[in-house]
Order: sequence, then structure tokens, then C-alpha cells
Amino acid sequence: MPHIIVKLLPGRTEEQKRLLAEAITSDVVRIAKCDASLVSVAVEEVEATEWPEKVYRPDILSAGAKLYKKPGYNPFE
Repeated sequence: MPHIIVKLLPGRTEEQKRLLAEAITSDVVRIAKCDASLVSVAVEEVEATEWPEKVYRPDILSAGAKLYKKPGYNPFE
């Protein structure tokens, strides 16, 4: 029962968020071999000024081996 949380900066339309959720769901179903009814996708908008402390530090720096795709930036450097 995969649950995916996408955190991004504000500014996308509801249509863009819906299309993103559909694309993610499709890939999860194909790769994880599960039924689409088991997949849920949430979209959380985070302001750029809050990103380092609300996303980068807890979800990226603290993720360790659970982070399979690292970003190419570090707001603390």
C-alpha cells in the first residue's frame, strides 16, 4: 500500500498536481506491481523560505540510506 508524499514549491495548478499524481500512480503500479487502488499520493506545498527547515533537513539530510535520489543542491552550503 504505497503512499507517496510530494513536497514542492507553490505555483502549480490543480491540473498539474492531478497529472503528477496520476503519473506517479502509474509508475508505482508498473514498478511495484500493485493495484492502483492501493496507491495514494499527497501533494504538500512548502514556501521556499521554509524549505530548508521543513523539507531539506528532516526529509533529505536525515533520510540516510532511505534516500534513493539525492538532490543536486544544499541550501545550507
